[in-house]
Amino acid sequence: MNTPICRTCGCSLVRLGISLDTSSTHEHAGERHHFCCQACVDLFKTDPKRYLDETSDLIVCPTCLAEKPLSRATALVVGGHEVHLCRCPYCAELFQKDPAFYIRRLEGATSGQGVLDHEGCCVRPEQN
Repeated sequence: MNTPICRTCGCSLVRLGISLDTSSTHEHAGERHHFCCQACVDLFKTDPKRYLDETSDLIVCPTCLAEKPLSRATALVVGGHEVHLCRCPYCAELFQKDPAFYIRRLEGATSGQGVLDHEGCCVRPEQN
């Protein structure tokens, strides 16, 4: 799953509520990259290789939307595709209850509102 991550700061655009249409963009080496803000684009331009290397292995947990290095993630196979999650057992448990919801949200097709409850745990919006 290819979730857009700001190539400078490593933040998930979905977690920040930034759509691809409203993100700041920059083309580098024939590839279009998305950023959370113009300041990140400007910083990226100073050393693209550094920032691409630093963010190349980041995943976004579909349940809590946390950004993690691939080495600190776990994987589940859903519909023949590998989905990476943070290591939190609660995130895996929630994800398995409704994988389609969390995949849609990770793709930016579902609102991120209600991601966290009052204790900071990840929940579906209608569970608030």
